[in-house]
Amino acid sequence: MKTLNGVKGFHDVVPPQSERFTDLEQRLRAVLAAYNFGEIRTPIAERTELFARSLGETTDIVEKEMYSFDDRDGTSLTLRPEGTASVVRAALEAGLAQRDQVAKLYYLGPMFRRERPQKGRTRQFHQFGAELIGRDDPLADAEVVMLLADCLDAAGLKERDLIINSLGDEACRPAYRAALTAYGRAHFDELCANCRQRLDRNPLRLLDCKEESCRRVMADAPLVTDHLCEPCRAHFAQVERLLQAADVTYRVNPRLVRGLDYYVRTAFEVVAGNLGAQNAVGGGGRYDGLVAALGGPPLAGIGFAIGLERLLMATDDLSAASNPEVDVIPLTDEAAPAAVRLTRRLRARGMRCELEAAGRSVKSAMRRADKLAARFVVLIGDDELRAGRATVRDMHHKADHRLALAVDDPGSALVETLRALAAAGGQGA
Repeated sequence: MKTLNGVKGFHDVVPPQSERFTDLEQRLRAVLAAYNFGEIRTPIAERTELFARSLGETTDIVEKEMYSFDDRDGTSLTLRPEGTASVVRAALEAGLAQRDQVAKLYYLGPMFRRERPQKGRTRQFHQFGAELIGRDDPLADAEVVMLLADCLDAAGLKERDLIINSLGDEACRPAYRAALTAYGRAHFDELCANCRQRLDRNPLRLLDCKEESCRRVMADAPLVTDHLCEPCRAHFAQVERLLQAADVTYRVNPRLVRGLDYYVRTAFEVVAGNLGAQNAVGGGGRYDGLVAALGGPPLAGIGFAIGLERLLMATDDLSAASNPEVDVIPLTDEAAPAAVRLTRRLRARGMRCELEAAGRSVKSAMRRADKLAARFVVLIGDDELRAGRATVRDMHHKADHRLALAVDDPGSALVETLRALAAAGGQGA
């Protein structure tokens, strides 16, 4: 029978990579707890209308990349391509983002986009994001950017560039769109086919095009920062002052835009210095009109998302320990109960343990312990049971210890001695 393989662009996450994911997620959760954000878990499928209305029907995601299908009742459903729209929908439905109430939420989970699979970009990928709904002040912007910076610090991403910009708002953006559209029309023949289509529907996307010909054209395009109204200019200036006060390293790029329609005012992006051309790790910005667009009150919001696969690629030095601290080997069936009790006590005290099958030869068991890169090996056989002492081999220092194994309470003294040996680097008996 033919072996069934996984779906193209949908990858399994297996050890030790899965442990790197878990370690990274734990680090990120610790930062979010310090900022008093709470976790929200939304379904992976939503009504297609949610994303068409929030992301904008002219975005590449909605036009080309969404996994959409009709449910049995005819409702069009979509596997979520990003997290913000789902979080805002859920916050509204649960009453977490009512007027005069601030919602501080974060999420972790899979997202889906049908694009060409490439290194660090798959059709099912994992995203971590945070949303602050209900505040429109510059301090909220600064806190979210600080949160992003602290998350990257926790992940160990050292080679990075945090870029910020202001996209203006409904008061000043129309004039900038008009100037950008006029510039694009003047260089129409030099634009790629996609940008020619975007020109009238979403001219800001011209600034985000990766085609070299379009990048050359847009290098001299009008700048959004030259078209900001006074409130937007003052808002962005205060965000900068606050980030400087917090010692957050960033730079302003007046050509930075975000690929989704709902962003206004503050926008930001993080690129990693060691990922080559596809170097974006995450980004976000302010989306003050999104809540109202989804049927809620006129609440402001700001957030960001990080691609976990990209972040792990950029932090190769971030590694979770996948090898056991202790490999417990019962050499006979009679030694198995003592080995089981010892292993359970070690695990209860937070030590990572492997429990081998009973009855293996010492040679084969030690060969497996070497392969596992265990820190200590505990051998328990008939001789050890009669003597009431287990043989503990320190694999790093190639030294053996004979440690008490109480007959009436196997493992109690041995557990504490093993913990002490591990803390002391294996020295002493």
